[in-house]
Amino acid sequence: MNRVSQSMMRAWIGMGTRFLPFADAATEEVPLSRLLRLSLFQVSAGMSLVLLVGTLNRVMIVELGVPASLVAVMLALPLIFAPLRAFIGFKSDTHRSELGWKRVPFIYKGAMVQFGGLALMPFALLVLAGRGHAAEVPHWVGQVAAGLAFLLVGAGVHITQTVGLALATDLTPEEKQPQVVGLMYVALLFGSIVSALVFGALLVDFTPGRLVQVIQGAGVATLVLIGIAVWKQEARGAARPRKAAQAPDPTFNESWACFIAGDKALHRLIAVGVGTLAFSMQDVMLEPYGGQILGLQVSGTTALTALMAGGGLAGFSLASYILGRGFEPFRMASIGALVGIPAFLMIIVSGFAGLPALFALGTLLIGFGAGLFGHGTLTATMNHAPEDQRGLALGAWGAVQATAAGVGVALGGVIRDGVAAATQSGKLAPYVAVYTLEMILLVAAIVSMLSIHDRSRRATGGPAPHMK
Repeated sequence: MNRVSQSMMRAWIGMGTRFLPFADAATEEVPLSRLLRLSLFQVSAGMSLVLLVGTLNRVMIVELGVPASLVAVMLALPLIFAPLRAFIGFKSDTHRSELGWKRVPFIYKGAMVQFGGLALMPFALLVLAGRGHAAEVPHWVGQVAAGLAFLLVGAGVHITQTVGLALATDLTPEEKQPQVVGLMYVALLFGSIVSALVFGALLVDFTPGRLVQVIQGAGVATLVLIGIAVWKQEARGAARPRKAAQAPDPTFNESWACFIAGDKALHRLIAVGVGTLAFSMQDVMLEPYGGQILGLQVSGTTALTALMAGGGLAGFSLASYILGRGFEPFRMASIGALVGIPAFLMIIVSGFAGLPALFALGTLLIGFGAGLFGHGTLTATMNHAPEDQRGLALGAWGAVQATAAGVGVALGGVIRDGVAAATQSGKLAPYVAVYTLEMILLVAAIVSMLSIHDRSRRATGGPAPHMK
């Protein structure tokens, strides 16, 4: 490397350390390179989620001719595993390993489950669509196999995300955790965006054989990324050997009761669920609203997803910067919910006024508010998690967040269709009903989080924590 290149590299590193919101998450024990490597498990999760919700959603309906209702059921199957995230986190807290690990075995197990689902999926989809020699196989075999594949991929993602975030919490001090949260979710968005571009390019000339190659390639990439992510991340000896003479560990029910009874845990989970439900109901409405109400073309509505993701990235980045300087996490989440209220109002007004620019601004602010809300609630969970219950706490947050998001998407579609069938008062009314309900839920989330602040002030005898 010549002198000019060295100078440019030093300038780039210095700029990154100064401006990136998660760059100062590094410590002497855990440098930034190690954190970036650990975040690869989130890149893998983003890749699998895009494959399921984006690429395969379209391929199954358009190219393979699978009924949309059956596709919706397949996409909803991973939610069955979401409530078990709390149990998985608990098991990673109390795991006893002969090798001295407690988190790493679960991450590897999650990776293998995820890989198994991706290995089974392409052949199950071909049977489901009745293509080639698969047409001779009974149709129900394809349905069962495809459902199992989707369930395995979703279960693997839930396991690796829950235990991976717990490992990140173990490795970093409390004052660095907001930046670590930002880094992990930037990695998730990065994996989603890059994977969407790669999958789209590889499947331009669609053939069943190409589909098999792409999905199997994603399975191999999952093992490689997660293997690199956790290599030498957890020191041996972090978990107790099986033969150690000590009191038996508490059961899951005992640990859960202890967790819920302490430090406003139940109120935090309720706030997470209500806020996530509010932000998620519009996920299934965004592109149909742009096309049906504002007359946008397919390319224009597709860009809305990227716009919302950009808003989410900006929200996570800003939250990482501010929370790292001492801002109270649930106040940050409340601000995110507050941003969402005028954002949904902009969406409604844009439909009445026929203003696509206002619709785009509202979409951007929805992503921004959701980023602030998600970062704030996750950081609060990490900060309040007892040292011996980090996995359980993060699993509980993940379970509530994932379940509320899935219920929100389904509820948004049901309410839209129900109002349309009941009122027959035009195209706009069903959407207005959903967006209005989302604003009401955001107000409820803010009220629940303010009650947590009030309890904190009464408990400490002073004002709630604020930005240093």
